[in-house]
Amino acid sequence: MQREREQWGTRAGFLMAAIGSAIGLGNIWRFPYVAYENGGGAFLLPYLVALLSAGIPLLMLEYALGHRFHGSPPLAFRRLHRRTEAIGWWQVAICFVIAAYYAVIIAWAARYAGFSVGQDWGDDPEAFLTGDFLQVGEPGWVSSYVSGVFWPLLAVWVCTLAVLALGVRRGIERANRVFIPLLVVLFLFLVVRALFLDGAAEGLDAFFSPDWGAITDGGVWVAAYGQIFFSLSVGFGIMITYASHLHRRSDLTGSALVAGFANSSFEILAGIGVFATLGFMAAASGVAVGDVATSGPGLAFVAFPQIISTLTSGAGLFGVIFFASLVIAGFTSLISIVQVVISAVQDRTGLRRVPAVLIVGGGIALVSLLLFPTAQGLHYLDVADHFINQYGIALAALVIVVVVAWVLRRLAALRAHTNLTSVVHLGVWWQVALGVVTPVVLGWMMWDSLRQEFDENYGGYSTGFLLTLGWGVAVGTIVVGVVLSLIPWRDRDEFVPAELDIVGGKEQV
Repeated sequence: MQREREQWGTRAGFLMAAIGSAIGLGNIWRFPYVAYENGGGAFLLPYLVALLSAGIPLLMLEYALGHRFHGSPPLAFRRLHRRTEAIGWWQVAICFVIAAYYAVIIAWAARYAGFSVGQDWGDDPEAFLTGDFLQVGEPGWVSSYVSGVFWPLLAVWVCTLAVLALGVRRGIERANRVFIPLLVVLFLFLVVRALFLDGAAEGLDAFFSPDWGAITDGGVWVAAYGQIFFSLSVGFGIMITYASHLHRRSDLTGSALVAGFANSSFEILAGIGVFATLGFMAAASGVAVGDVATSGPGLAFVAFPQIISTLTSGAGLFGVIFFASLVIAGFTSLISIVQVVISAVQDRTGLRRVPAVLIVGGGIALVSLLLFPTAQGLHYLDVADHFINQYGIALAALVIVVVVAWVLRRLAALRAHTNLTSVVHLGVWWQVALGVVTPVVLGWMMWDSLRQEFDENYGGYSTGFLLTLGWGVAVGTIVVGVVLSLIPWRDRDEFVPAELDIVGGKEQV
């Protein structure tokens, strides 16, 4: 028996939500450094190739799966083929883990927006971050809780669950209609301000100057594909879930193109803002831009506080806007990640919206609040993020394309379904991209990651608690996926395809 599924109010609402999911913390603190390290302006060529040959095709595949089979990842894959349901639950488990630690970074950014007003980090932002603020202890079991992280993290979860409780249309769609335009406005302000800083030209020169010799380096191409996979929110079920709420006659390919290019445009905008600012920092310190260029939390919570403290005017406002941008980018992504888990449980149990949000979302929040606002929280976040990204998201995407393209051979049918409602029709190139290019690149990335992992322990950690935790998280999500797929469904879940999917009396998929 099919349950009525809530739909997006408008296509624009869906696009805002999809873009909000894709634009996250990695767009701001990962892409600029990856581009700089891999050929500068020349990196944009492999990056564009990766976007067109793998990123957008994979995005379209997830749209097609969600739209065609009208369900969250477990239900969509179950309807694709009964034996592939475990893939969907694997994606749900991945989202559970990511949501638990992703929320704490948003909490950090919220606190730093307040710290920016008086530059409370003092003369040594790095010592402040790990000492005064996070109170980082030795790796191991939880030893103490950090109230300065716990309370903003609790606030992040209350806001997230409140939005999700309102539903897809009244909650997620409305929130993204406000936050995504606001994010763009705030970041444009930052970029314009950064462009007028002393040294900005040197920073942009470092970012955009092309090293054409890098084009022949295979590692640069792997980095380009890796950035595309990790920044488009593909591989862990978000786009399958969001597409399941689309109207039956939605333009899938057009939506994927808009979301893909919007995400990449924001990444380039972030690169301009970040490197213009780093150019100012380098000029003020009397060093080369390469000496101050960094990525990840080190960029956001160490380098930028140093830059803010150096500004002679408007430092507080610049800091507040920068960290507010991080909060918004992270918040819209967190909503989408948690929605995957909630939607899957609703499909599986028939729970109504509010009880599902309270039980499922509350469960994720509880794990998050128990582990990450602690003296060991930074260590837990570090290993969980590394292992779930390298051996969760990327591996899940690889398994999906191999199963759909090679094992089940369903790409042609999904292409036909997509073309029924899309303005831009997919050609054979789409099947080649997903059947050949994407699995080859993802397979190589997986092999390269494993080779490096076995050559040297990640982060220099000894073979002990944290490495066991990291591998346990990666393998555990797979085990959870398989186990959940073995539990019988509440009903027979007989799926009748929508009328537009039947041509000539034959089901298209």
